[in-house]
Amino acid sequence: MITVLAQALPQIDLTIGGEAEDFSLAIQALILITILSFGPAFVTMMTSFTRLIIVFFFLRMGMGTQQSPPNQVLIGLALFLTIFIMMPTFNAVNNQAIQPYINEELTQAQALSEAAIPLKEFMVRQTREQELLFFMDMLEMEPAASIADLPLFVVVPSYVLSELRIAFQIGFMIYLPFLVIDLVVTSILLSMGIIFLPPVLVSLPFKILVFVLTDGWYLLVESMVRSFQ
Repeated sequence: MITVLAQALPQIDLTIGGEAEDFSLAIQALILITILSFGPAFVTMMTSFTRLIIVFFFLRMGMGTQQSPPNQVLIGLALFLTIFIMMPTFNAVNNQAIQPYINEELTQAQALSEAAIPLKEFMVRQTREQELLFFMDMLEMEPAASIADLPLFVVVPSYVLSELRIAFQIGFMIYLPFLVIDLVVTSILLSMGIIFLPPVLVSLPFKILVFVLTDGWYLLVESMVRSFQ
């Protein structure tokens, strides 16, 4: 088993004192485990996944359908939409970093630096200048000449703050029509003297009907995908 794992793991070189030395099997296994454990953080913090999943949860809360669609469906939809939206960035990472590293045209450190550039370009496009300047001022950084000069520990939190702001703005716009339906149904029930029937129970079919008739899923997904372009 150890022999098979050793053959499957890539051979990574570490340069110390001008001489290249191979990582031992234990170090390679540690690196692999670290990369796999960092995967969820990468998906949620450095891609479009954060905005998508927050908006989908706002939609479900606005409709008041409790656990429908279930979490697995919403997370799966957000994940595949993330792959679709991030595909140009992933292709750039593959062409600029992964393939040259496989062909031994770049060292490991150079490949990591090149791979970070397309990701930073994507995140900076979606980030307000206010968030970037805040973290740069906190670190007393000089203005960067290019996106490549911005460190990830500045770009990532700035990007996450911008994504949260945009997601809550979109969530408010989605929640508002459903709130109007709830208020209208509640007013009608009170005017008819029906106080023992929960208004949410009556408004739910109307909210679902309005969402279906307006082709809500298509409009929502289309607007979310276009918001990243």
